[in-house]
Amino acid sequence: MTTAFIADLHLSPERPDITAAFEAFCERNACLDKLYILGDLFEAWLGDDDPSEFAVHIKSLLKQLVDHGVQVYFMPGNRDFMLGKKFAREVGLTLLKDETVIELNGVRTLLMHGDTLCTADQSYLRYRAVIQHPITRFLLARLPLKTRMSIAKKLRANSGTQRALSHQRLQQMDAQHAAVVKAMNNHQVQQLIHGHTHRAAIHCFELAPERPAKRIVLGDWYDAQKIQQQNTYVGIYMA
Repeated sequence: MTTAFIADLHLSPERPDITAAFEAFCERNACLDKLYILGDLFEAWLGDDDPSEFAVHIKSLLKQLVDHGVQVYFMPGNRDFMLGKKFAREVGLTLLKDETVIELNGVRTLLMHGDTLCTADQSYLRYRAVIQHPITRFLLARLPLKTRMSIAKKLRANSGTQRALSHQRLQQMDAQHAAVVKAMNNHQVQQLIHGHTHRAAIHCFELAPERPAKRIVLGDWYDAQKIQQQNTYVGIYMA
């Protein structure tokens, strides 16, 4: 059984190279058993009623995987937390809540998007609590489609500036070890897979003496050429 984990593609009409990389990934991996997308598939997503050609195309790519027998799972990230049940029904994927535990090759594994592990960035966590509150989501969903599309366009336009700012405070925005240990202990797992930080790596450590653990951090897809060239790129984890 082959399972793939990806995150932080940040797909948008403005980055056709990343879309092409995702198209190539879907074509190469139509024989997967399972695909887990751990958030931020889109640069911005403000409603499942998005009728754009781009949205329809991405849905069709995912549906083709499902039609080939791939079980597709999606965990919303901080940029696409408005993706919901309508999208899931149209594609045939399964929505996951943040902090979902699975059994991966006999290892109890925690799946997260990863933003809640960045506990040093308290300003972001306060923003997250407001923007992802059920009342805020309710209000956002009831804005006119044209308004939401305009907001999404502005978010995509500002993403380059936000990434530049993030590099100035990388340490603050990285996952904090104490938060990692707490999450893994809370769920009694040996392994954690997450995205969000864009710091692709595999960290081996001990939760306690003689309690080995592993944290797998998925990379972003901004280097689309590298993604297309090889499935072994650290941004794609195969298990």
